[in-house]
Amino acid sequence: MMNAKIQPVKREALADTVAGNLKQFIKSGQFKSGDKLPSEPVLMEQFRVGRSTIREAVRILSNCGLLNVKQGLGTFINLNEGLDEPLHQRLKRADKSDLREVRQLLEVKAAEKAALNRTQKDIARMASLLKKRKLAAEKRQTQACIDIDIEFHIAVAEASGNEILADLYRTIAVQIKKMFTVLLEDTSKFIEKQQLHEDLLQSIIDKDQKKAFKYATIITEETVIA
Repeated sequence: MMNAKIQPVKREALADTVAGNLKQFIKSGQFKSGDKLPSEPVLMEQFRVGRSTIREAVRILSNCGLLNVKQGLGTFINLNEGLDEPLHQRLKRADKSDLREVRQLLEVKAAEKAALNRTQKDIARMASLLKKRKLAAEKRQTQACIDIDIEFHIAVAEASGNEILADLYRTIAVQIKKMFTVLLEDTSKFIEKQQLHEDLLQSIIDKDQKKAFKYATIITEETVIA
């Protein structure tokens, strides 16, 4: 039986939340590798959720190697395989302030590297996306602005020449897009920030890393920005 008190889950993403809480409970030191996880009815009672939610949470932790499901025998703790979830899964539970901070770190570094490594093809793509971004903003097409803005920053990351950085940004961009969709009701922020994006692109074209750092920082430093 589980002796630690677990708070009832209240958020919508129940399976992700239960997976996170269960992971922390396992990390608390009450389990060792090879221990059997409490039964589904016990977990359902502790977390006050349904069987399908528990099964999905177990699947999430199984996919990242923390749990080992043995058909007909039960589910076992596997601490030796590490505790990290796949990044795309972990980002679903990310706090908005954490997401903004990581976004800033990635975008600022990407801008700096893009100013050093961009190609003419990169420049053409970024310039084309900024034109589309401006047009969508003027037409008050909020979702189109969000999509194009994300594409622009992905293009900057790709222009950095660092494939890992670009992959990381593509992964986090999924959650950034969701955050923008919730927080941005119109295109006013896109219009307000258009010139900053133009300045960022120009600094990348000029291979001016200091200005690229400056403009990327300004773009990402506000609470709700585009």
